Amino acid sequence: MKYPTRVSDAVHIMVFIHLDPTQDLSSTAIAYSIKTNPSYVRQLMAALKKEGLLNGTRGQAAPSLARVPSAITLLDIYRAVEGDKPLLHLDTHTNPECGVGVNIQLALSDYYAEIQKSAEKRMAEITLENIIETYHQYVQKVTATH
Repeated sequence: MKYPTRVSDAVHIMVFIHLDPTQDLSSTAIAYSIKTNPSYVRQLMAALKKEGLLNGTRGQAAPSLARVPSAITLLDIYRAVEGDKPLLHLDTHTNPECGVGVNIQLALSDYYAEIQKSAEKRMAEITLENIIETYHQYVQKVTATH
């Protein structure tokens, strides 16, 4: 099973753009960094642009952050690329003739909603600036050990 990576890929794109806005910022160059295809990068960038997180002109490889990193939260990025999609999903294809299959999803739904609310609250507290600072800390650790 492949796990969804849209949020982490969107953060990757935004950090990539922020770190060196003078480098090649084409969807091909960013896709190379993520190890994906350029059309997927363009999809994510379009979603980020639609939500006011990226600036850019179609056909030009010069995107930029629409806000300073301290004004962009992980929740902003999550909502831009995932919309209202929940983190956890109920299995709605259980056997309706099974007592467990009928009721387990109902029993889980309130807990999943609680988890979603907690996760979104925490994501609203984490800024792109926090992520960039942590990124730099990891780069320094790697540099110090080599």
